[in-house]
Amino acid sequence: MSLHNHLAPPGTEHGFMAGYLDALALVERLHRLLLDVIKDEFERVGVLEINAVQALLLFNIGDNEVTAGELKSRGYYQGSNVSYNLKKLVEMEYMHHQRCEIDRRSVRVRLTPKGRGIRDVISKLFVRHAVGLQDKGVLGMDGIDQIATSLRRVERYWTDQIRYIY
Repeated sequence: MSLHNHLAPPGTEHGFMAGYLDALALVERLHRLLLDVIKDEFERVGVLEINAVQALLLFNIGDNEVTAGELKSRGYYQGSNVSYNLKKLVEMEYMHHQRCEIDRRSVRVRLTPKGRGIRDVISKLFVRHAVGLQDKGVLGMDGIDQIATSLRRVERYWTDQIRYIY
């Protein structure tokens, strides 16, 4: 008996379950591949001291000033992971940090010029990819909209499962 047959609940169509499991594996592979693409770009341009996860963190912070809690609540990062990476990025001078005046336990961070340089490398990489996907006919506007809409629906469904089942 295959894994797909074993996991399919009674009364559900085998095809949907197989497609769901394939989609889950694809999302996971795409995330790992994105990190590899960023690592490859950094090797190409000679950035060797930070990793791809840290670079994405810089990209997602952008021009904002945020706390670790805000990054976690937006769903970008897990708790200890974000705290560790923020600490390392401050030590390597990619970020400034400052204790909040109101809540002294909370630390706000923002990018330094060095951090903005990394953000710009990632931004240019993503622009090249977006142009390439369109120019080579891999994805058009309709395709990217459908993917994003479908993934947002899955995100909402999973979020609801966490909030309302437990």
